[in-house]
Amino acid sequence: MATEKKSCLSGSGLTKVFGFGRQRTVAVDHVDFDFYEGEIISIVGESGSGKTTLAKMLLGLISTTEGDVYFQGQKRDISSQKKKQEYWKSTQAIFQDPFSSYNIFNKVDAVLLDCIHMRGGRKLPYAKKVELMAEACSFVNLKFEELTNKYPFELSGGQMQRLMIARIFLLKPKILLADEPTSMIDACSRATILELLKQLRDETGMTLIFITHDIGLAYYVSDSVYIMEHGKIVEHGSADEVILHPKETYTQRLINDVPKIYEEWDLSTV
Repeated sequence: MATEKKSCLSGSGLTKVFGFGRQRTVAVDHVDFDFYEGEIISIVGESGSGKTTLAKMLLGLISTTEGDVYFQGQKRDISSQKKKQEYWKSTQAIFQDPFSSYNIFNKVDAVLLDCIHMRGGRKLPYAKKVELMAEACSFVNLKFEELTNKYPFELSGGQMQRLMIARIFLLKPKILLADEPTSMIDACSRATILELLKQLRDETGMTLIFITHDIGLAYYVSDSVYIMEHGKIVEHGSADEVILHPKETYTQRLINDVPKIYEEWDLSTV
C-alpha cells in the first residue's frame, strides 16, 4: 500500500501587492500550491513573473498582503522575531548571488559554527565542532583545513556555492528554497551542485524548491513543476505532464526558447 504524501508547505490565495494607487503592482496574485515532504519542486517563470517574490514570502522575508501559508498542516505564525527564527530552523535558502549571501566580516569558521549553534550544538567541545565542520565541507568536496581562517570573498564563486550547501548539510532544514542556485557558476560545477542538493534530499528527506527561469533544469531535477506568469500560477503538475505535454501557450513558449544544439536557433520570440 502506497504511503500517503504529507504536506509540508502550502499556500491559499497568497497575494503580494507593492505600492498604492497608480504605483500599485500585484507581484503575486492569489496563488495556491501544495508541496510535499521529500519532493523536488520547480517554480518556473521569466524575470518579473513573481517567482522570487513568492520565494521571499515563503521564507518570511516579506509580508503577505492576502492569503495564508501553512507549514506542516498548521497556519504559519511568524509574528515575532523568536517565532521567525524557529521557522528558519526548518526553512532555509540558497540564493543566486553567493557574494551577497555572506557577511564579509565573518570568516568561514564563523559561518559554519553559526549553523552548529543554531542546531543546538553551542555546548559541544570545540574538537567535535571542527569534526562536524570538516564533515560538512567534505560532503561538498571542500577541505576544511584549506578554508579555515579564510573570508568568503577569498573563495571562488563555485566554492562559495558549495559552502552554502555545507551550511545546509549542518542545518538539515525540512525545506530548502534554492533561488537560481547555479546561474553564476560554470556548467561542470552546476551539475555537481545539483547532484549534491539531490543527494542531500535523499539523505535527509527535505523538500527542495527551485526558483528558476531554466525549464530544462526544472525538467531534469523536479518531481513537480509550477509555471508562473504575471504573478499567477498558470500551469502545474508532474515534470512530465507540464514539460512533455504543456497546455498553456506560455509554457510552450518557455520550452521553445530553450536553445537546442542540433537545431537552428529561433530568435524571433526574443
